[in-house]
Amino acid sequence: MRIVVALGGNALLRRGEPLTAENQRANIRRAAQALAELVEAGHSLIITHGNGPQVGLLALQAAAGPADGAYPLDVLGAESEGMIGYLIEQELGGLLRGRLIATLLTQVRVAADDPAFSRPTKPIGPVYDEATARHLARERKWQVAADGAGWRRVVASPRPLQIMEARVISMLVEQGVLVICAGGGGIPVVERIDGSLAGVEAVIDKDFASALLATELGADMLLLLTDVDAVYLDYGTPAARAIRRANPAALASGSFPAGSMGPKIAAACEFASGTGRPAAIGQLGDALAIVRGERGTRIDSSAPAGIELGGAD
Repeated sequence: MRIVVALGGNALLRRGEPLTAENQRANIRRAAQALAELVEAGHSLIITHGNGPQVGLLALQAAAGPADGAYPLDVLGAESEGMIGYLIEQELGGLLRGRLIATLLTQVRVAADDPAFSRPTKPIGPVYDEATARHLARERKWQVAADGAGWRRVVASPRPLQIMEARVISMLVEQGVLVICAGGGGIPVVERIDGSLAGVEAVIDKDFASALLATELGADMLLLLTDVDAVYLDYGTPAARAIRRANPAALASGSFPAGSMGPKIAAACEFASGTGRPAAIGQLGDALAIVRGERGTRIDSSAPAGIELGGAD
C-alpha cells in the first residue's frame, strides 16, 4: 500500500525530555526502526513529521541573538523541516541500505484571511509552568495557553489548502523514492495577486497537512503515529475505553482535546470521509500491527455506524 505516515512531535521527542540533538536522534532512531518494518513489509511510504518543540526552540534562539537576526516562523519552519528530515533520512538510510530516500522542503498554501490568524492555538516550543509562561507572554508579547499539565506559547495554525510540491512528491514516489516532506505541516505560504508565494507567520497543523497530502497523492491509508496506543473515550479517567474501529461520522460529535488528539481525529475523519480509504491512529512502535488492523484505532467510512470498543491489543 501507499501510506502517508505522520510522526507526531511526541513520537520524536518525549514529554519532559530536554530538546538536545542527542535525544532527538535517539528518538528518531526508534522511529526509523518502526518505519523500516513497514517498508520491509512491502509498503510505499511518504513520511511527514511534527516540529512544534523544534520550531519553538529556534524562535527562542533567534530572539536571544541580535535584533536583526530574528527570523519569521515560515523561515524557522523551513529550518526545522530540513533538520528533522535530515535526521530521519540518515537513520532510515542506515536501516534500508540501497533504498532511495529524499527530504523535500514543502510549501503549503493557506488563506490570508483564515480566522486562525486572529485565534492562535498551535503550541510550540518548551513547556513552562503557568507563572513563567505568563511572564514570558508579557515580556515577549506572546500568546500562551495550557498544554496538558504545563503551558506553552501558541501561534496561528491556518488550515492547509494546497501542497505546492505535490506533483514533485508524486513523481519521486512513482520512481520508488521514499520521500520525507511536509515537515511540521509544511512551510505556510499565501498566494499574492500576481500568483507568487509569500511566507506567513504561522505553523500549520501536521495532521491536517498530512491528510491533505494523502488525499492529493491518492494514498491508500493515512497513518498518524503518536505516543498513545489508541484513541480513547474518557481518556485519563478510570472509565477510559479504547476505540478499536469507528465510522468517521461516529466521531464527529466526540469531545477530544484540541491540543492533542482532537486534530488527529479530525484529520483522520476528513481523509476517510473524503476518500473512502482508511486512516489509523496509534503508537509508533505498533506501526506495522496498526496497518494490519491488529492495534490502534482504525477510522473507516466502510465501518458500521457507531464505535467498536475494545483494547488496542
